[in-house]
Amino acid sequence: MAREEQWVCLGVIARPHGVRGLVRIRPFTEDPRAIAAYGPLTDRKSGREFMVSVTHVVKGMVTARIAGIGDRGQAEKLTGTELWVARAALPETANEEEYYHHDLIGLAAYREDGAALGQVVAMRNYGAGDLLELRTPKGPVVLVPFTRRCVPVVDVQGGRVVIDPLPGLLDEEQPAAGSGADNPDGEECSQDGGEESG
Repeated sequence: MAREEQWVCLGVIARPHGVRGLVRIRPFTEDPRAIAAYGPLTDRKSGREFMVSVTHVVKGMVTARIAGIGDRGQAEKLTGTELWVARAALPETANEEEYYHHDLIGLAAYREDGAALGQVVAMRNYGAGDLLELRTPKGPVVLVPFTRRCVPVVDVQGGRVVIDPLPGLLDEEQPAAGSGADNPDGEECSQDGGEESG
């Protein structure tokens, strides 16, 4: 199995759907149907692989059939399973302004005046939009809204992001990134999500 940084989480199985083994998946891809476009997906905890076939998409959630899963009981056992793919299986982005969230991990963060702020250590989404998880030099974790207003520059090739924080955002320690642990849909997986932005 490839090293951790070579894998991208494309989604998480949220719950079963119906009685015939279908599941609902929360995708982290720009096109929800793309979760089935890159071959078998892997549960990196167990090493188990899944062939996913999308049946339909409703409000951004994917309903899918997984090969070998034929009833609700089997589907229920997959709740919370993260679906990963090797980074090498993903196509290259079309231009410099498109990138995968996974590619932001490890970038240095700076203010607009050039002052160092820390490093991007994860991408999060607890339901209200994408967040950059930033570790500052003093140790606290800060969650920065991933919008053009707050993150006006993303330079993957240059290894940096520029942050224009909202007033008070970097003055206080933010809740650590486990604070969404009670989220039943497992959106913490999006820290390495395969969602393409631009």
